Amino acid sequence: MITLSKRMERVASMVTEGSRVADIGTDHGYVPISLVERGKVSKAIAMDVRKGPLSKAMEHIKESGLEEKIQTRLSDGMEQLKEGEVDSVIIAGMGGELIVKILRNASHILPSIKELILQPQSEIYKVREELHRLGFCIEKESMLLDEGKYYTVIKAIKGQEHYENQWEYLYGKKLLLEKNEILHQWLLKEYRVNEALCKKLEGVSSEAGMARKEELLHKRSMLKGGLACYDNERIG
Repeated sequence: MITLSKRMERVASMVTEGSRVADIGTDHGYVPISLVERGKVSKAIAMDVRKGPLSKAMEHIKESGLEEKIQTRLSDGMEQLKEGEVDSVIIAGMGGELIVKILRNASHILPSIKELILQPQSEIYKVREELHRLGFCIEKESMLLDEGKYYTVIKAIKGQEHYENQWEYLYGKKLLLEKNEILHQWLLKEYRVNEALCKKLEGVSSEAGMARKEELLHKRSMLKGGLACYDNERIG
């Protein structure tokens, strides 16, 4: 049986039982193998734009005896995915910009997809904004700390949704509403870093310094908005 990292275990946990799943950027194919081994999904397609990782995924699928249930497919994003083949799409471990690009280039397939499980490594707010633009709503978010790094996993389904506040896109409205403790830790950490940087710029009057101050003050305002969602939070 494949053992997943804490991060990828959280990704796998978001997939609806009984789904047919496509793992975009599958790397070594561990997530689809694990999902099929547990009987959580009936069929999977492991997809990657690189031949090397896809070859490794094929080896691992054969070693697990799952060639009948997991296909491998060389594909740039969801390009080689056909309408109606899968219900669930996983895109994990990529930058937010790349995930947005993959989603934008998948107009041929998105109408037939029931759920998206996304784990952006950066610029998560761009992914949330793009999901709303594409007619998906965020059903669930999860945040975890794995080997000293913070990760966010998003599950999106069909539906219309829009957030009123910028910090809800930045930090995740679902996480804020549930007063997620990991997010709380991260917000406090970011606020302290912001304060320290602002102090370093006291007395700086250069154009670049002033621009940096404005940037930091805007971020502080967003952090305050996020922290205000937690009870008894006292930020000056």
